[in-house]
Parts: sequence; C-alpha cells; structure tokens
Amino acid sequence: MNTMLNARTVDTAPMARLARDVLGLFKLRIGFMIMLTALVGLAVTPGPAPGGFEVLVLAIAVLIASASAGAFNQYYERDGDRLMQRTRGRPFVTGALPCSPWWLLLIAMLLVVAVSAAAWVINPVSAGYVFLGAFFYGVVYTVWLKRRSWLNIVIGGLAGSFAVLAGAAAVDPALGPPGLLLALVLFLWTPPHFWSLAIANREEYAAAGIPMLPVVVGTARAARIVLWSTIALALTALLPGLFEAGPVYMAGAVAGGGYFTYKAWLLAQTPSRKTAMGAFFASLVQLSLLLAAATLDSLLG
Repeated sequence: MNTMLNARTVDTAPMARLARDVLGLFKLRIGFMIMLTALVGLAVTPGPAPGGFEVLVLAIAVLIASASAGAFNQYYERDGDRLMQRTRGRPFVTGALPCSPWWLLLIAMLLVVAVSAAAWVINPVSAGYVFLGAFFYGVVYTVWLKRRSWLNIVIGGLAGSFAVLAGAAAVDPALGPPGLLLALVLFLWTPPHFWSLAIANREEYAAAGIPMLPVVVGTARAARIVLWSTIALALTALLPGLFEAGPVYMAGAVAGGGYFTYKAWLLAQTPSRKTAMGAFFASLVQLSLLLAAATLDSLLG
C-alpha cells in the first residue's frame, strides 16, 4: 500500500510543479486583484448595471489581459530576474519552462482574445482600457521604463487605473467622477506600495541595475517620499465623499488610509527592511479595505 502511494506521489509531483510554474508565470494573484479593481470600478459607477454575462466577460477579459502582461514581463525580464533573490526562482530563470518564442505568440493571442471579447460583449471603450492596462504594464513599464527611470512604477502604475476605467466604462463609456476618482486612487496607491517593497529589497535592485527610487535617492529620502505619497493617497481617497460616496466607503477610506499612513510614518522615522515591509503590507490592507468599502457602499446605496 505504501509503495503504491509513493509511486502515485512520484507520478503527480512533476505535474503539480508544472502547474505551479505556469500559474506563477501568469501572476494570477496580481491578476485577480486587478480584476477586482475593474469590478469595483463597475460597481461604483452610476447607471444601468450590465447583465451577469457582461460582468463575467469583463472579469475574465481583465484577468486574461493581466495574465498576458505578467507572462510577458517574466519572458522579457528573464535575464535580469537571475540577479535578484526574490525572482531567481521564476520558471524562465530556472529552466522549468522553456524560453521559446512560442510563448510570445501565446501571450499575444491571450491579449487579442481578452480585448476582442470585451469589445464584442461590452463596448469598445471598455475594451480599449483593458488593452491599455496590459500595454502599460507589459511595454511601458517593463520594456521602456523599468531599467531607465525611477519613474518606472509611477507611470507603469497606470495599468491598475486602466482596469478601474474598464469597469466604469462597462456602465458608462463617458465615465464620471466616481470611476475617475477611484482610478486616481489606484494611480497614487501604486508608487508607495512598490517603493516600500523596493526599500526592503534595495540591495537586490541595485545589484540588478534597476533604478528604483531608493536606489536613486537613498533609503532615508525614499522613505520620506513614501510617507508624503501615502498622505496624498489617503487624502485623495476621501474625495469620493464629495460625489455621493456613503459612510461605509468613508469609513473604509479613513481606516485604510490612516493605517497605511501610520506605517509609512514608522518607515520614515526608522527606515529598515522591517518597517518597509510593514508599510508594504499596510498598503495591501488599505487597498483591500477601500475596495471592499466601495463595493458595499454601492450595494447599500
């Protein structure tokens, strides 16, 4: 009996590892978060709600477009990923997945399918934002800016904002203050989120030649910039209160913004890997609270 169980484990282990490698290649955890931002953008936008099928197509289209951009990022960055501890286990680096040009064809096909489905089922404006989200992460951030400018994550961060706009445009292609403000919040959230992580991993980014903010200006100054960026984010997150956002949203914005600001203040006071990771995880808490509060507020409204 034990022999049979061991044999079964040996047989299935390579398939399990392959599945993990493929899922990791497409960065599905990030993709699901981006998909959620699109759905929240849809939820907060006034107007006739799309049907269940349209919502499903939007969610899948954003997820697939994000996955294609994530896979392209790993394909393009495979040589640089070898230089960093947190990325050297990626499948194109380890050889777990063959680095074939056929991957580029698959990535392009996934993006075409996602954008075409959104255009056909929802509307061309929403599909355009789905495309722009993938384009900004895959090309603008990965190819044009990541190794050239500390503004890489600032401009590349528009990828998340376009997901919100894709959701909002599914309700009203003309857009309005709720969707635009939530997109602005996502734009302002990205820099302090990633700069906190970059402070924690400054030596690795420096060794890889990536000009992230703490590599360019130093840890102490970068920590202060994270604090001021977080304050700007927290204040901006309150602006939907001027456009019919209810008490549930405001409670989430205040709680999340206050918590992230506190952790960013600790980082600015004592820059270290510990306080940087504290700010990084606080940014995730802040975004999660904001998205949950915005959704619940729209449902109650």
